[in-house]
Amino acid sequence: MIWDACAGVLGPAVNGPSSSVLASTRMDHSFVVLPKQQNQSPGMPPRPRVGGAQPEPNSVQSVRAMEESFVVVPPPAASVYESESGADGVGTHLLSHEGGPTNTPSQPNNSGFHTTITILKRAFDIATSQTQVEQPLCLECMRVLSDKLEKEVEDVNRDLKAYEACLQQLEGDARNVLSEADFLKEKLKIEEEERKLEAAINETEKQCAEVTSQLKELDLKSSRFNELEERYWQELNNYQFKLISHQDERDAILAKIEVSQAHLELLKRTNVLNDAFPIGHDGEFGTINTFRLGRLPRVPVEWDEINAAWGQACLLLHTMAQYFRPKFQYRIKIIPMGSYPRIMDTNNNTYELFGPVNLFWSTRYDKAMTLFLTCLKDFAEFANAKDKENNIPPQKQFELPYKIENDKVESYSITQSFNKQENWTKALKYTLCNLKWALYWFVGNTNFQPLLSTTGTSSQPEVTAAAASSLYSSRRPTVAKS
Repeated sequence: MIWDACAGVLGPAVNGPSSSVLASTRMDHSFVVLPKQQNQSPGMPPRPRVGGAQPEPNSVQSVRAMEESFVVVPPPAASVYESESGADGVGTHLLSHEGGPTNTPSQPNNSGFHTTITILKRAFDIATSQTQVEQPLCLECMRVLSDKLEKEVEDVNRDLKAYEACLQQLEGDARNVLSEADFLKEKLKIEEEERKLEAAINETEKQCAEVTSQLKELDLKSSRFNELEERYWQELNNYQFKLISHQDERDAILAKIEVSQAHLELLKRTNVLNDAFPIGHDGEFGTINTFRLGRLPRVPVEWDEINAAWGQACLLLHTMAQYFRPKFQYRIKIIPMGSYPRIMDTNNNTYELFGPVNLFWSTRYDKAMTLFLTCLKDFAEFANAKDKENNIPPQKQFELPYKIENDKVESYSITQSFNKQENWTKALKYTLCNLKWALYWFVGNTNFQPLLSTTGTSSQPEVTAAAASSLYSSRRPTVAKS
């Protein structure tokens, strides 16, 4: 037994001289005295011997053969053995490093003790490899292992009983041995079933191959369909992007068109003559395009400025008269030539309407100014006749604010000969006021286009009474009289 071998190995070390290292060195393990047993199962450590007497200290154990074995166990296992032996009333020899042993054997030297421990460890390794159970075993592990083995034995016994019952049943059944003919029939029947099953298997495999082929075709079609779908969505996204871009561009163009139309309507309602020929006053002087018309002793206006003012006035009256031809009898012709305008009478005689003027030149200059007044009066009478044609109420029909009679405007002569400069300047101022009044009527009754004014082919648009009444009133313009 392994335990006897262990006892033989450990015996010399324990029964050594009294000068052993155990007498002077504390150990970390305890020793449990194990009884010598002959018929112990392999791998099962023996329980501590029950009923053994405790050895007396200072006995003759060192000189006689040892009949017991020692196993090194940890302190917890030693305590288990101690409690177990105490319960059984057995005197187990425990050699503890804490209690001060009374029967502590001695060793010759320290190296011999370690050699013995190494040999003992090797013996336990051999036992572990042979029994497939780790040695040494504590009491608790031994109990667990014992319970497990008992359970396995019970399982094996149950299996054995089941096998015996089956064997008895088989031995008790009557044996039905088929004849040769029946055996051949069964064989043929089984072979026929086998052929049918093989045919069914072949048919199933064929169908499986067809289904696999169809599945591959469907996978191919599915992949193509996915590609088409992806391409469709890409094209749709591109189309929507282009559509949004075109819509944005269209909206921008429509917005520009609306702005342009609004601007066009504003331009249609705007008469270029009203902006091109602003007429006002600067103190006692009437002005057109900021050019003063007239002279005063204390304010000697240059003739270049006077000539420029006459040129602007002639161009304005000529443009309005030319627009209404041939309905307007343009008897007295105005020839605008910048700062050097001329006037032509009914006999085609031309008179200069620019200065400077001296004593001998003044009659032609006076004649030109008188002809200008006559042309302005003719245009005013034409405008009044147009209002009558359009059924404008009499109180709202066009009339000049300052009456023109021959060479006088509101009793002020426009001639320069034998006339005061103050009266001449005032007559020119009233003349410009009448011209501005005629311009207002022209703006309210025409849709003037500069390019069509020179052709003489445009016709006058229809004028409503409300339009004429909104532009004219019986109140005269605010021009101061001296």
